[in-house]
Amino acid sequence: MVRLSACKMRPGLVLILTVCWFVPSSSGGKNVLFLVSDDMRPNIGAYEGKEYPVPVSPKMHTPNLDALAKKSLLLERAYVNQALCSPSRTSLLSSRRPDTTHVYDLQHYFRIVGGNFTTLPQYFKQNGYRTIGMGKIFHPGMAASGNDDPISWTDPYYHATDSYRGVRDIWHAVPESEAKNEPLQDTILADHAIQVLQEVAPQAKSGEQPFFVAVGFHKPHWPWIFPKSFLDYYPLSSVREPENYYVPEDMPPVAWHNFAIFEMFRDIQELHFKDFGDINFTFPHDLTLELRRAYYSALSYADSEVGRVIAELDKLGLADNTIISFFGDHGYQLGEHSEWEKQTNFELATHAPMMIHVPGLTDHGVKSQHLTEFVDLFPTLVELAELPPVPLCPEDSSSVELCTEGMSMVPLLKNPNYPKWKTAAFSQTPREVGENSVMGYSVRTDQYRYTEWPEFQGSPQYQPHWNIEFGAELYDHHIDPQENVNRANDPAYQSVRDELRAKLKAGWRQALPPGHK
Repeated sequence: MVRLSACKMRPGLVLILTVCWFVPSSSGGKNVLFLVSDDMRPNIGAYEGKEYPVPVSPKMHTPNLDALAKKSLLLERAYVNQALCSPSRTSLLSSRRPDTTHVYDLQHYFRIVGGNFTTLPQYFKQNGYRTIGMGKIFHPGMAASGNDDPISWTDPYYHATDSYRGVRDIWHAVPESEAKNEPLQDTILADHAIQVLQEVAPQAKSGEQPFFVAVGFHKPHWPWIFPKSFLDYYPLSSVREPENYYVPEDMPPVAWHNFAIFEMFRDIQELHFKDFGDINFTFPHDLTLELRRAYYSALSYADSEVGRVIAELDKLGLADNTIISFFGDHGYQLGEHSEWEKQTNFELATHAPMMIHVPGLTDHGVKSQHLTEFVDLFPTLVELAELPPVPLCPEDSSSVELCTEGMSMVPLLKNPNYPKWKTAAFSQTPREVGENSVMGYSVRTDQYRYTEWPEFQGSPQYQPHWNIEFGAELYDHHIDPQENVNRANDPAYQSVRDELRAKLKAGWRQALPPGHK
């Protein structure tokens, strides 16, 4: 029986009403456990070596994610479409890039500024899945997501209580006794996820109704709050400063992000830095080590909570029929290039962890070094779940509810070196230069990263003025994997720059393989 239902947004916004068709699932439909971590750069063990060329000391303690990676398709070079929470998540969940969603910040909701796009969980919901969201999936709040995009979920959305919201320092190690009596937010979230899996398990195992359960962990986003025991994995004597605690040679000033938000934390304020956030600013040595250690500890804490949820899936007998996807919403800088946080087009901000476990297909692990993008995950999970495929978006998709600006990565499961693949990944990030709005557009190829910073015309045009440029960057990853020397003005790279500039301006569609455009 097919049931028709009107899906309404919460009051207070003038939005389009969407009619949703709920189609009964076929028996044995694959479940999806959709896991997200906030601000997680790919420093996990699975990305050691050339997959993650920036050295880190000591080695990261991430046993649960490493175990998942060993039985997954590990995307060794997955790139976000913008290195900031809401734009990145919006692109992944809608499978459309920022210049289509028109979401470049934390204050705009794609259904208002972009279009009434069908999201990933919404599409599973339309195809008979029970879709349950919790934690940080969409960027939370009314402004960014209409309070977690209610149309995407069959069940009321869940947010875990944050008992440590009053902590004013940038990091805080919670004694175990305190954490037991007053659990941390991600611990409460994992507990809830476990309860939800227990609830949905009977109908999922019988084939009556598959599930799409999305769990968005908050760490290692600042403030870095974690159980104190996680510091033991990172003795302070073993922590090192980044090798490139300085800006790239010949970097245009527009490429710089000043991480001024750090000054809202009491322990940073009290140091009264005069040149805080200026280009080439560095924290004192001891503080640098302390901050890096706190981030590592928070990341390991997130890994432990991810592990608890996956363990429950196994315990309930759901592992053989559940796809597990995991990603961090963007990379993160911990002093490299003197940068902290994200919001740049550097490799460290745009490169993020992503893996997909498919029972029976990836059990022995598959690694691919193909360039992949966050917009690729939506069509991939749809194909793996054997739902109707998502069509490629037309040039103007503002009135098209369901389409993708990515590619399904399913071919990489069978052949990680699949020859008919895209030739580049694209990222972008906005800047304000005086009274000028600027957009940094970046293209990553196998060898190079090339970025231009043209003037940008916002609403209603949403387009760059390529002839008004505020800077350019060109990094050769074969000889400079840490992006320490900008070669955009090097005469020896003029022909390379011309070729990359043409590729950047042509855009993502022209980077698709023949027959896919």
